[in-house]
Amino acid sequence: MMEPLASYGNSKFEPNTHLSTSISLSILDQNGNEVSIETNENHSIEIIIPRDPNLIIPRMIPQNVTSTPHNQSFNIHYINITSLLPISVHFQIRPSDTNVIYLFIYKFDQLPLLNSSINQIDGWTSLCSLNNEGLYTYFIDNQRTKGHHSLIFGLRELNSIEINDYCSNTLLTDPPILDERFNFTSDYELRIYTSGCYYLDKNNQWKSDGLIVGNRTNLNETQCFSTHLTTFAGGLQILPESVNWNYVFANADFDKNKTIYLTVICVSVIYIILIIYARYKDKKDFEKLGVTPLSDNDKNDHYYYQIIVFTGQRKDAGTKSKVHFILSGEKGDTQIRIFDDSHREIFQRGGIDSFIMAVPKSLGLLNYIRIWHDNTGSGSLASWFLKYLIIRDLQTMEKFHFISQKWFAVEKDDGKVIKFKIKSFFFLFK
Repeated sequence: MMEPLASYGNSKFEPNTHLSTSISLSILDQNGNEVSIETNENHSIEIIIPRDPNLIIPRMIPQNVTSTPHNQSFNIHYINITSLLPISVHFQIRPSDTNVIYLFIYKFDQLPLLNSSINQIDGWTSLCSLNNEGLYTYFIDNQRTKGHHSLIFGLRELNSIEINDYCSNTLLTDPPILDERFNFTSDYELRIYTSGCYYLDKNNQWKSDGLIVGNRTNLNETQCFSTHLTTFAGGLQILPESVNWNYVFANADFDKNKTIYLTVICVSVIYIILIIYARYKDKKDFEKLGVTPLSDNDKNDHYYYQIIVFTGQRKDAGTKSKVHFILSGEKGDTQIRIFDDSHREIFQRGGIDSFIMAVPKSLGLLNYIRIWHDNTGSGSLASWFLKYLIIRDLQTMEKFHFISQKWFAVEKDDGKVIKFKIKSFFFLFK
């Protein structure tokens, strides 16, 4: 009794069982009890599992081999057959010239080699007869692919002598040997697909033990041979186009690909230049980081303020003139102090510079700052546009803002390089 079931979609092996309806096959006795059936491989049960009739089969992939000079004895194709469950591999080849006969060789997990000095192949056949659809077909069952991860196969055309020898004499057991390089006389189309036979075990997991894919399997149905009865399903996967490395390397010379090579070279050079420039800018950014102790700090002073200076973004806002200041608070004033840093440039356009100032004792609530420069910078680097300052008492973490937004320049604004008083913003942040 056959009971069609819904397509199986919950198994962890779902990719191997899609495009097929699950089929349950049971034999019942006269009392309706299921009879356990088990056979051996010599008397296996044949099961035909149809595929979804709405399945769209992609077109065969053209292989443009006549325009490609070959440096090997075969046109090589690579297939990835890595799978959790064993799969069979099916080949369909349609030559442009129906009179062309092919030699087909393959090797699992390695490149097949066949010449007078080495025979490194796992199988071969001469493709002599086209089927009703004008195709050469070849089939490798799931028992031979078990445990392998890749299959590499090669094709070449047989010459007239080889055709007479191998298509009329089926007793030959060794493949024809040709050491010379060859060129194809006809292009061909290729389709490769894999199939599998699976059953549900007692743990509701898909297995393939005791199942063999038959050579009558095609795109419409899967032929399975089983030694037991249970719920079966057939899998199908049509493989995409593989990379034709013969064509790639045969056409990789500079003369045929000047535009591509020049583009790659130019992009690579620009990329390297940008990497060097970005690394240079990164180093500059690292130099801007950190806090600089003022050079005139007294080692005996242990009351500290952090002074953050914001230079404007305007044109020529940065300066190389020496900047001095006096900070005034409710409890006293500092001496004349100087901003400087021997390790990096300060007061660059758009820059943020942080300094640590040490004083003998707290200045209390900060009222204003007197700030000026000596106008010794060269050219446009003499003037300075100060945006604002933030001064933080590192003991109490009180923060004071001093807004400037003015030029310290003889040629701009009021023509002064000295701002006698920049008053503190009277909002205090903690």
